[in-house]
Amino acid sequence: MQKTNAALAGLMLLAAPAWATQQAVYSSQPVVIDGNSKDAVWADASWQQMDKHMVGSVPDSADFAGRYKLAWDEERLYLLVEIVDDVLVDSHPDPKVNYWDDDCLEIFLDEDASGGDHLHSYNAFAYHIALDGNVADFSSKDDGKQVVLLNDHLESKWTRQADAPHKIVWEVSVKLYPDTFTMAQPGEPVTLSADKIIGFMLAYCDNDGSETREHFMGSHDIEPVNGDKNRGYIDASVFGKIKLVK
Repeated sequence: MQKTNAALAGLMLLAAPAWATQQAVYSSQPVVIDGNSKDAVWADASWQQMDKHMVGSVPDSADFAGRYKLAWDEERLYLLVEIVDDVLVDSHPDPKVNYWDDDCLEIFLDEDASGGDHLHSYNAFAYHIALDGNVADFSSKDDGKQVVLLNDHLESKWTRQADAPHKIVWEVSVKLYPDTFTMAQPGEPVTLSADKIIGFMLAYCDNDGSETREHFMGSHDIEPVNGDKNRGYIDASVFGKIKLVK
């Protein structure tokens, strides 16, 4: 009976959907954001794949591949992201203009996992992190429905790997703000604790030298609306969920 139950559990794990709740492991010390995986917590975290197609063509593994790990402490959520990208493009010097058509890492966060529309609200955030470190998202209706820079919400650094020149390692720490955030009165980020559930998705905009991105790959499957799977910047209901474990 024990062997049967173990086998059944294994089959259930293999059959678990891509949107099943993922886990972020606890770090007893703040993670040093230096673009490498030397912090002890990363050895305890599991890799998750960024292989879900959203926009453009599906790239081969030499053109783009991505995976990530998640960790947390009371103040921040941490990401270790490994990207294979044969061409890095940052052709828009203004960080508020067409930033999604440059190579960028995009972190979708919904602090209370409530889902719903967030295109012009702070119900959730879609942090576009450019290669130069700028962080862009749309502001709320009350803040003018404009592109704003939220550089103080997170810290990031990426490094190119000497033994694999097309591979970069990106480390990010993010403070999570509730939906009461505004540009004029940002308030304080939330304090994180074990068993908290957060809406989350990760994606990468990949441009190989054209005027627009050729690929947009992410961590979670999205059900298309009228054929469109690029829904993360609009609707937090398409995010997956992560659980903070300790």
